[in-house]
Amino acid sequence: MEGSQYLLLDAGSGGMASHRLIQTMFARAFSNPILDRMDDAALVHDLSGPLAMSTDSYTVTPLFFPGGSIGTLAIHGTVNDVAMLGAKPRYLSCAFILEEGLALADLESVVQDMGRAAKEAQVAIVTGDTKVVPKGGCDSIFITTTGIGSLLVSDPPSGHNARVGDSILVSGSIGDHGMCILASREALPFETNVRSDSAPLAAMLEPVLTQCSVRVLRDPTRGGVATTLKEIALQSNVSIRLQEEALPIHESVRAGCDCLGLDPLYLANEGKCLCFVPKEEEERALRLLRESPYGREACVIGCVDHAGDGRVVLETKIGGERQLGMLEGAQLPRIC
Repeated sequence: MEGSQYLLLDAGSGGMASHRLIQTMFARAFSNPILDRMDDAALVHDLSGPLAMSTDSYTVTPLFFPGGSIGTLAIHGTVNDVAMLGAKPRYLSCAFILEEGLALADLESVVQDMGRAAKEAQVAIVTGDTKVVPKGGCDSIFITTTGIGSLLVSDPPSGHNARVGDSILVSGSIGDHGMCILASREALPFETNVRSDSAPLAAMLEPVLTQCSVRVLRDPTRGGVATTLKEIALQSNVSIRLQEEALPIHESVRAGCDCLGLDPLYLANEGKCLCFVPKEEEERALRLLRESPYGREACVIGCVDHAGDGRVVLETKIGGERQLGMLEGAQLPRIC
């Protein structure tokens, strides 16, 4: 691999080429006292139960897009999943499957993005693995990250905890990531730039969790807001009512959906969360969310209407009603 601009199969051999790749690419970008020991496993001393844990794999195309990359997604997606259980993310593992012939400059950009994203999210990447497969064995880069964190509250939020009368908040505009990936992949011309919302949400949520009675937290990634709310309605056996006029949708996303026949309620988000709180705590939760740069557009979009049927109903701008179900199939594949 030395002297080459592209990844060679030798880098997955476990020998000197593997050692060189790990030392020059990964260890440098992810350096911390635990990882720097380079043992077969990470030894951590400062975690005590109960703990939250999540794992996810990332296969987005293209690798780089306005607002992020597969590297930032691999950090943000997993730390956000841990945060949705009311936890403070602490440590990550990461595993790479890399295709022979990958440009080393692209790999370095992804790894540097991951290092910066982990630093912003205040998590340490403490262990990992790298495999190189023959050309055609994968599509450039696949990344799997696993996160672990300490619970901040004794009664963690859950999709089973929605109660009649709860207010439903969203931390900002919806559909940005899905539309960004589509526009980047297909080189679609928009009058205004569409950027992914990929972001770490744990710091934004910590004061909300500790100062409000948060019933449910979910990040509406694949399947979007509508699918996520339908899942919650079924888990809690309640009916949810949304107000179409209240939905925060950037004009570029709305215009793109109108042109392409897509529904922003089903587009993926990578830096937003849905938050259920008692009605009387709605204003406090909004204020705390809006104190974060990632929650400035937070708003109330609906409520838990009544118990018993698992429906999600959208009140339209013209006074009608539309029932929302889960996404059937894939509006857009390979988004995260």
